[in-house]
Amino acid sequence: MKISQLDKYIFISDQIVDSDLQDIAKRNIKTIICHRPDDEGVDQPDFEEIAKQAKKLNMECHYIPVVSGKISDEDVKNFSKIYAEVPKPVLSYCRSGMRAVSMWALSQADTLGVTNVLNAGKNAGFDLSGLTSRMVKDHPVTPPNIVHHEIVIVGGGAAGIAVASSLLSRNSGLDVVIIDPADAHYYQPGWTMVGGGIFKPSTTVKTMASVIPSKAKWIKAAVAAFEPESKQVILEGCRVVSYDVLVVCPGLKLNWHGIEGLVDTLGQNGVTSNYRYDLAPYTWELVRKFKKGRAIFTQPPMPIKCAGAPQKALYLSADHWLKNGNLKDIQIDFYNAGAVLFGVKEYVPALMEYIERYKVQLHFNSKLTKIDGLSKTAWFTVTGHDGKTSTTETKFDMIHVVPPQQAPDFIRTSKLADAGGWVDVNQDTLEHKVYPNIYALGDVINCPNAKTAAAARKQAPVAATNIMFYLNKGSKRAAYDGYGSCPLTVERGKIVLAEFGYGGRLLPSFPKWFIDGQRPSRLAWIFKERLLPPIYWWAMLKGREWMAKPIDIDTK
Repeated sequence: MKISQLDKYIFISDQIVDSDLQDIAKRNIKTIICHRPDDEGVDQPDFEEIAKQAKKLNMECHYIPVVSGKISDEDVKNFSKIYAEVPKPVLSYCRSGMRAVSMWALSQADTLGVTNVLNAGKNAGFDLSGLTSRMVKDHPVTPPNIVHHEIVIVGGGAAGIAVASSLLSRNSGLDVVIIDPADAHYYQPGWTMVGGGIFKPSTTVKTMASVIPSKAKWIKAAVAAFEPESKQVILEGCRVVSYDVLVVCPGLKLNWHGIEGLVDTLGQNGVTSNYRYDLAPYTWELVRKFKKGRAIFTQPPMPIKCAGAPQKALYLSADHWLKNGNLKDIQIDFYNAGAVLFGVKEYVPALMEYIERYKVQLHFNSKLTKIDGLSKTAWFTVTGHDGKTSTTETKFDMIHVVPPQQAPDFIRTSKLADAGGWVDVNQDTLEHKVYPNIYALGDVINCPNAKTAAAARKQAPVAATNIMFYLNKGSKRAAYDGYGSCPLTVERGKIVLAEFGYGGRLLPSFPKWFIDGQRPSRLAWIFKERLLPPIYWWAMLKGREWMAKPIDIDTK
């Protein structure tokens, strides 16, 4: 949490979490206003979680969510009314603080004067010059300054950092900028291991500044919109960045609100998820303390980030209970919105052996739609063979939930998206189907591949090679074969290493005599536990394309 004071009545902050509230209360802050829509980021607590804890500390809370770069006059009017009435001082926050300070600036310009508002923002570390045209309504305005970069990358996650490093490894003189508002970069594949008591949470996170390539620039801001015809990206605060080539890889959005009642009970009442950094430790806490009762694990409709992750949580939990002699007193249910255990049939027999070992009850075509943590009840919509749906209600003692997932809002509403909201690219070249100077990779694209970090690791060199060719700085084009990897942790110490490409074609990285991906393997576990994290941090994110060399498009 980073708090800046604008005047004696208002403070501005980036995203806050429960543990920050005691410090906030000590500043004598009376009211908290949230401008960040729920579900924007994987490390983001929902507003209701913050509000509940804040009210215990006698702080008033208000929710005025706005999408980055899209603050309407009605939003400003709503803020002005609430700000005038609430007890002060006020803490206003969003992801980076920019929306919060912009809302304040637009609402107070007439009262305090434009110059005073701009200076207050500048002193607090915010450039509000992009809002001048809205604050000075009666004077001619000059369009905001446009910053230009040769290659603009939207997203500083696994795909964004990897493709930046792959580009710079090919030509260190490229002008590359990464746009991302986050302070932290997460190794998300490690969260399953955190939930299984194997990794410490701290090993899965580094500062964003530490992973940005040294020869790349970083704009710490959120993207509001794209203007592909004019080759421009619009940032929050109405700043504009133009480009020769745009690379889009902001990841996907976890829609926690897609399940009724979920946000009210996450992190308590036995309700957890390894899909959030701050909740994965709670998974392990529940598993360690669980001795008897009913444990439910869920999987939403596809596409989702790492389709095997819901099962990994199940297997590691069940293995712990088995080895501690508690499994005989525990009923495990797996509710899957899909129709099969795993999408590539070759791996199903090995997985079914563990389903039977742990005596798991399988429920296919069953989508979690509602949850009540206090009564420990979950509701599922079940689709029958005839296509008709019904609702079933079940009790639980603990439940691991995977939320439905979609492309970020600023992607779904853009010209870059297909009908489903995903960035529309050629599945071989990763080039946008309409705009030849735009490329995309990672979880946000509409290719029929698994959304995993392993996929991004293979996509980054392909995108980099093709971008160099587009800029006339490379002689070859490359093709992506749909590779994705899902190390299924079927027990502590063994993994079924699923590796496959487009159409479910098996794409093993190792000879069968070394690691047979269709059978549980100790070597695959060692690869996952000990080798993949350093490969991620020190190879993939550094442009070292070990086992990820791109395929020449002519030999595909």
